[in-house]
Amino acid sequence: MYLKKIDGPRAVTLPDGTVMTRADLPAPETRRWVASRKSKVVRAVSYGLLPLKEALERYQLSEEEFELWRAAVERHGEKGLKVTAIQKYRQPWVD
Repeated sequence: MYLKKIDGPRAVTLPDGTVMTRADLPAPETRRWVASRKSKVVRAVSYGLLPLKEALERYQLSEEEFELWRAAVERHGEKGLKVTAIQKYRQPWVD
């Protein structure tokens, strides 16, 4: 068996004890971004499985979009990434 050379670890252990590998990540051609897929990408970057630059290129994301995902996860968990819950978690406008 041949393993492709990659930068960084092949697997990381998350705080809850589960192991996340690159195989757990969404496919690069993903077009339908549900909350669970967004959360996996955020966790992969946060815990060092996937470098930010590689994640942005692989999933064709802007830094701003990724930072919005990361902020939603930090504030509200995976539920904050659900499109139907955006109104519930959105910050009120300040004039």
